[in-house]
Amino acid sequence: MKSRDTLIRLKKFQVDENRRKVAQIETMIAEFLRMASDLDREIQVEQERAGINDPGHFAYPTYAKAAMQRRENLKRSADELSGQLEEARAALQESFEELKKVELLDERDQLRERTAEHAREQNELDSIAGMRARSAIA
Repeated sequence: MKSRDTLIRLKKFQVDENRRKVAQIETMIAEFLRMASDLDREIQVEQERAGINDPGHFAYPTYAKAAMQRRENLKRSADELSGQLEEARAALQESFEELKKVELLDERDQLRERTAEHAREQNELDSIAGMRARSAIA
């Protein structure tokens, strides 16, 4: 039984770790997208200030070009993290299913033990009743 309890604790730990990983990746994606959105606004402000919206124009603001590059890097990173997020979610699902299997096995074993204990108790009571019946006849 102790080994089963240890296995259940291990599986719960794995589920918790995978949940943390999923949450961490989701947070990172949200942060990257928020930062990209902030850069969009900064680019817009810089373009309005300079009065030039064409990145190919020779006088296009250098800050806006750099901000565009950072924004694209953030979006690319968010896309890469989305792939990792799907993998992390699949790992979470798998670890959760493994935990449920172990818990069901443990539950089945406990039920079997309770049934066997109940049968032993019933046999004891039956033997006591038989002894009393024999002593009452004698």
